[in-house]
Amino acid sequence: MRRPFGTRGQRIDGRFTLIPTAPLAYNAEWQGLVATLENALRLHAHRPGTLTSLDRYLHQRTGGMIGSLSHLIRGAALDALLTGNEKITKKSLEAIPLDHSSESN
Repeated sequence: MRRPFGTRGQRIDGRFTLIPTAPLAYNAEWQGLVATLENALRLHAHRPGTLTSLDRYLHQRTGGMIGSLSHLIRGAALDALLTGNEKITKKSLEAIPLDHSSESN
C-alpha cells in the first residue's frame, strides 16, 4: 500500500513501528509512576511530594497516557529551568500544552 507522504515520507514512516497502548487506570501503579518521575527531578526549589499530591490531576490531564505524562513533566521541568524558578507547580503544569488526544479528554 502506497502512503500519500511521497518518497521521503515513506522512508521516515518505515523507521517507526506503532505500538498500540492503553491508558493506565488511576491506581497505585499510576501513583508509583508519578512518584518515580518526581524522584528523578533535579530542580533545586522543587518541593518533594508536589507531583504526587497532584497525581489525580495528572491522570485526568493526560488521560492516563504515560507518554503524555512524561511530556508534561519534562516540559514543566524545562520551563522551571529556563525561568530560573526551579520548581514545578500546578500552575506551571497547566501552562504546558499536550497532544490533541490528551487535551480532548
